[in-house]
Amino acid sequence: QAQFIESGGGSVQAGGSLRLSCAASGRAMSNYGVGWFRQGPGKEREFVALINLTGDIIYYGDFVKGRFTISRDNDKNTVYLQMNSLKPEDTAVYFCAARWGHSWSKIARDWAYWGQGTQVTVSS
Repeated sequence: QAQFIESGGGSVQAGGSLRLSCAASGRAMSNYGVGWFRQGPGKEREFVALINLTGDIIYYGDFVKGRFTISRDNDKNTVYLQMNSLKPEDTAVYFCAARWGHSWSKIARDWAYWGQGTQVTVSS
């Protein structure tokens, strides 16, 4: 069973930056497309960004507006989400999701594998 483990969450002030990591355990990350989703208190899970397994297809949620960058290093079996200019409304639990093969989706239920989540808190 493939496992994907997030790290890098924390607390920052508005305008600050964080870099989240999603590491694959027991499987080669190069075989998976990876997405990031987030879920704030009392909210539905929201699409943040995705990158396909070759890294040539990247999409972001509308709210990102150039602040976040998703990237992957298959040699390190890791996908990153660099988040800059963070706002209090970015406060949420951020989840890494993965699906095997070339396909991708912005819909949470289409992703087969999920990490445990990492908390991001942005204070004003």
